Order: sequence, then C-alpha cells, then structure tokens
Amino acid sequence: MRAMANTVNATAVRLYQAGGPELLQVESVEVPPPGPGEVRLRQTACGLNYIDVYDRTGLYPAPFPLTLGREAAGVVESVGSGVRGFRPGDRVAYVLGAPGAYTNYRNVPANRLVPLPAGISDAIAATLMLKGLTAWYLLRRTFPVKRGHEVVVHAAAGGVGLLLVQWARALGAHVIGVVGSADKAALASEFGAHEVLLQSDGPLAARVRAATGGAGAHVVYDGVGRDTFEASLDSLRPLGMMVTYGNASGPVTPFSPLELAKRGSLFLTRPSLFHYIAAPADLRRAARETFAAVTSGVLKVHVGQEYPLASVAQAHTDLQARRTTGATVLVP
Repeated sequence: MRAMANTVNATAVRLYQAGGPELLQVESVEVPPPGPGEVRLRQTACGLNYIDVYDRTGLYPAPFPLTLGREAAGVVESVGSGVRGFRPGDRVAYVLGAPGAYTNYRNVPANRLVPLPAGISDAIAATLMLKGLTAWYLLRRTFPVKRGHEVVVHAAAGGVGLLLVQWARALGAHVIGVVGSADKAALASEFGAHEVLLQSDGPLAARVRAATGGAGAHVVYDGVGRDTFEASLDSLRPLGMMVTYGNASGPVTPFSPLELAKRGSLFLTRPSLFHYIAAPADLRRAARETFAAVTSGVLKVHVGQEYPLASVAQAHTDLQARRTTGATVLVP
C-alpha cells in the first residue's frame, strides 16, 4: 500500500560557494512528495566523510546551491508510484554518488536503498554505507586479501582505516597500520593492527620493509593522497599493488608510469566505491556482506563522535584537523 505524501519543510545544510566550513548554512528547504520510483525518508543519522570536504572545497565540482553528504540512515515515511519492496516504517540506509544527505527529510531512489537488519543501529548504518562498503570493495574486490598477505593501511585509526584493519586481520593478513599520533596508534592496535607506525617517526618505506622481513607489502591502502603517495609506492614488494583511494592531503602529483616499473612492475589503481556498487544487485551484495561482518563480530564499528546537524561546521573543522577518530555521525 502506498502512503500519500505532501510537501514537507526540511532542515538542510546548504552551501552557496566552495570554501571553508564557515560557509555551511543550516536552512529550511521544501521537499516535494516522492516521485515515481522514489521514497521519502525521515533521516535519523548522516555520515560525515572526507568526500564531503572534497565537495565543499570544490575538488569535486558540483552545482550550487549544494547540500553536502553522501550517506544516511532513516525511516521510510512514504513511497512514490511504482515502488516495490519498501513501505512506511521500514528502516533503511543509502549511499549515493551525488551529495544531498545533510538533511532530516529527503527523497531517494528506491533502488539505491538497502533494508537494515535488526542488529544494525541507525548511527552505525549511517557510517557503514560509505566507509563500510569502501572497506568491503577494497579488501574483497580491488585487491582480494588472503591469508599471509602483508597489508599496509594508512590513516589506520580513521573511519575506513579501523574497518580495513579489522577485516584484513580476520582474512588472515599481517596488518601494518600507519597513523599520525600515539593516541591513534593505541586505537589502531586495539582494533587489530599487528604493528602500528607513526607517520612522523622517519622514512616510512624502510620501516614497512623492516616489518615485512625486508620484502615489502603486497598491498598498500592509501586514503591520504599526496603526502604519502611516494612512500607508499616504496613500501611495496615487486608486483605489489598501490591502492590510492582518497585525497585527504590533496590530490597526488602527476608522475611517470615508468616509476612503477622501476619499483618492481607495481600495479596502481585509483578506485571509487560508486563504480563497484553501480548495479543495484552489487549494492545489495556489498551491504549484505558488510552488515554480516558487523553482526557476526568480525567488525566493530567505532563511532568516535556525534554532532548535531546544526554543528556541521565544527564537525568539518575537526575532521580536517584530524581531531576525529573512527566514524563521525551528524544527528538531524
């Protein structure tokens, strides 16, 4: 049965030009009834991710005015014509390739929603849809980690990093975390990193090689970008894979592909989650396997901080200053 819906006033975070966190504005916007194939959600938790910073600063250009945010969880309020499989009251979550999640009400294509199992809270779901599914595709699809692999995880105490550390260890890998502070080192160790290296403690590649018996890593998962790219390449063994999946320190400086040959015929990839979940069936598989990893105890989700949606500027400031650990949730 389809519930009828009217236009509602939502509270959303809006941006009218690229720039710093101080430009984020909390405003009232109108949300029309859901159209064909759409579902209206009352959102209960929104995930904060570094991709939101890229959208805010213009690294990933988008038309203004812009509502930031890629992932959220909530409750179905009403459904548009042609929607099957969802009804009012269902708990759901999503991650989208375009921004728009920082709000308490919005319409979302039904084929991009996944149902939430009872064992997954809204706050956890809102952080798993981007960060959890990112860990899933990096470990299960981009470079399928197996027992005995030497794995390096940059930003190992961050939202994606803590998930990569736990999941890679559960798959039988020897996990080397890289972090920026002693507190973050303790957290990465607590979540399963076999060894943790401080970024500031000297040449990283030499320390990775020491930790791998001189051989180097099979794979490096690097979401930091420019500042760590060369050291990550130098940390790999011949035929190893460099997975650069983020730009927290800025985009990687262009370089010659010949550098890969010089270092041992390395593989380099710059993947994006949204290519791995473009098909609804792949999205559902990714979410199902990620939720199962949580409910089975393989993954523990660390929500390090929550902010009211009205405090979004502070949340962005803390994220960029690397004052956050684990996942961050915005509460509408």
